[in-house]
Amino acid sequence: MAPIATESPLASHRKHPDFQKTAGDDVGFGVAEDTTSFKDKHAERDYIKGRLAGAYRIFGHYGLNEGLAGHITARDPIDPETFWVNPLGVDFNIINKSDLLRVDHKGNVLDHGPKSKLLNKAAFLIHGAIHAARPDVICAAHTHSVHGRAYCSLGKPLEMISLESCLFFEDQVLFEGKGVVLAEDEGCDIADALGEKKAALLRNHGLLTVGQSIEEAVFWFYTLDKCCHVQLLADAAADGRGGATVKITDEEAEYTKGIVGTHKGGWFGGKALFDLIDEVTGKKYWQ
Repeated sequence: MAPIATESPLASHRKHPDFQKTAGDDVGFGVAEDTTSFKDKHAERDYIKGRLAGAYRIFGHYGLNEGLAGHITARDPIDPETFWVNPLGVDFNIINKSDLLRVDHKGNVLDHGPKSKLLNKAAFLIHGAIHAARPDVICAAHTHSVHGRAYCSLGKPLEMISLESCLFFEDQVLFEGKGVVLAEDEGCDIADALGEKKAALLRNHGLLTVGQSIEEAVFWFYTLDKCCHVQLLADAAADGRGGATVKITDEEAEYTKGIVGTHKGGWFGGKALFDLIDEVTGKKYWQ
């Protein structure tokens, strides 16, 4: 005799009229929040620079950089109309706090370190436009990661096939650009296309993410690149079997994003990456 199918207690509980899925519920019964405080804006600037140098080390550690391409920027707390960025020609794996450049939205280098004062033109054209259009954005990240580039060549948004991809449910855009960004209007077009969302897939180019903290932007990028990798693998496997991937429903995707796709969730996920890079590097990048 075939076994009788029974409904799980959780499924039964969820049908109870008093049960409601609430966006913003915390995983782990209370996600930690950033409680960092500073004696003044100069101390905050020093911390932001150190954290940004750590972000480059994280990207280097996970192979998310490619040659001279790519940049992560952080808004300056003293002069919010300027931002910090990496110097052109210095590998992500050896960037220190003292190496960073401070630039304005016109590409003028206001501060620089001992290694280089060269600025990647695309860095201020893309990031300058984003920081100008989005006062809420503290950090923006864009590199030519392998899986990001591969997926962006398909010219389609990320599909909801895993819980991680749900972090970007209705929170991503596909931008059909011209390639290397060397004109001001192209940077503005990217900023306009991004709108209020956290991620952009730049067709034939790469990924871009933003956040209200450096940790958040870094975590979104790391996760988005992983999702692109999973999507490529899943699509190839499904196609080889003559089928298609199973998609998560809009309702479940929205609920999942409401729990772990928040600013606080992004910061907490990024914090773990920083804890690891501090252990790996001994925090030498704070020099």
